[in-house]
Amino acid sequence: MKLLSLMIVLAALLGAAVAYLRPGGQARPAQACAFATAPTTYETTEDRALYMQAMNLAGYNMLFPGDPFFSQLNMQAGTRAARTQTTNLYVPPTLLKAVSWIESVSTQGGASLPYGGVGPALVSFDCGYGIAQVTSGMTTPLGPDGQPTDQQALVATHFAYNIGRGMAILVDKWNGAPASRPIVGIDTNADPRLIENWYYAVWSYNGFTGPGANRSNHPLDPIYGAWPRTPFSCGPANDGFGHNRSLYPYQELVYGCVAHPPMVQGRPLWTPVPASLPDLSNPYWRAPMDLANFQSPYSRMDIPTPKPEHTDPTAPPAPQERVAVLGQPRLAIDRTMVLVNFRPNESATPATVTISNLGTGIAAWRVSTNKPWLKTSLQAGVAIGPDLPCLPTSPCQRTATLQISVDPRQLLGSDAGIVRVQGLGGAAGAQEIAVFVRTNVALGVPGLTKN
Repeated sequence: MKLLSLMIVLAALLGAAVAYLRPGGQARPAQACAFATAPTTYETTEDRALYMQAMNLAGYNMLFPGDPFFSQLNMQAGTRAARTQTTNLYVPPTLLKAVSWIESVSTQGGASLPYGGVGPALVSFDCGYGIAQVTSGMTTPLGPDGQPTDQQALVATHFAYNIGRGMAILVDKWNGAPASRPIVGIDTNADPRLIENWYYAVWSYNGFTGPGANRSNHPLDPIYGAWPRTPFSCGPANDGFGHNRSLYPYQELVYGCVAHPPMVQGRPLWTPVPASLPDLSNPYWRAPMDLANFQSPYSRMDIPTPKPEHTDPTAPPAPQERVAVLGQPRLAIDRTMVLVNFRPNESATPATVTISNLGTGIAAWRVSTNKPWLKTSLQAGVAIGPDLPCLPTSPCQRTATLQISVDPRQLLGSDAGIVRVQGLGGAAGAQEIAVFVRTNVALGVPGLTKN
């Protein structure tokens, strides 16, 4: 079921990408993603209750408050002439849920990873990772010696940090006004509690683009046809609304999903909110959004709040819900010393280390080495606690197996090095594995070997 849903979304996005490639336009070049191979992650159960809970916390800035990377330090509000700053961050949680569905069908793992399992994380063709499809900062390893950073590893492996980073990016797009983005809500003091006032920020999450771009998100771009359009829906295909993603700019996909949520196990994934789009048949909205005004810094595109306006019915989470989402992970390894045998220029026999979580929740980790010839089977991954459900039909090994080997082409003889297993987030703390390498050299005639 998950594979089919994700394939439908990816196929729609691929089709849209082709549709948005204009004559003479250039496709985005392939990137060197942060990880050479996808790290492992945990995928929750199909009801996604754990993810929805994390998004409620993120919306009320209760997931990683005060963290400049997985949240924001401040937020702006007010009209262009009276913009003020506050540390009381808020993003309508339902908006985060709709973004996550449009981006990834609200999944952290790849298409082949079943619900309730541990396996490869979701990575898109343009290096978007996980639920929020975080691309910014994930297109190349940013750590020393060409290795990923702890932050990149958390985005790729842990759903909560991925959600937190997605929230931080959306707030950053909101804070882009008025310097580089227009404002919604010139009549409501650009109040972030109104879902409609996030219109330009949501547009920017996928690229504040217009006609001529590989992917245009301007609602008046002729490729989207005349207004009004049948609203988009993430609900059942027979609900009477639109379902072809290529016919809508990104923000209309998200707002349509807010109002018409997906059905999961026979129930809507969240409470529908009938969020309003700018009425492009009304000059109050159409005139500012005229294509002629789509020029940086977009100061002529400020608009009133679309009517009727709505607030999110999601109640503030209880503080203890954060512990329920993040757990109290404690990372452990079963060995601190290993021996690797190898034959120069031929082969090596890997050593195996088991990484465990002696606590609860997800223990995310990242691996680094101090010698270029040291090789590991994974750069990052997770070990999960007993509180997280593992479904019997899914590959769900609670411990992680790390293989340590060497590149025989880079070694001339016996040597030693260190593999560092860095616990991340709530599992912070490093453990080191001493790696001793022994050279096996064949002597004598073929068939008679001495080491």
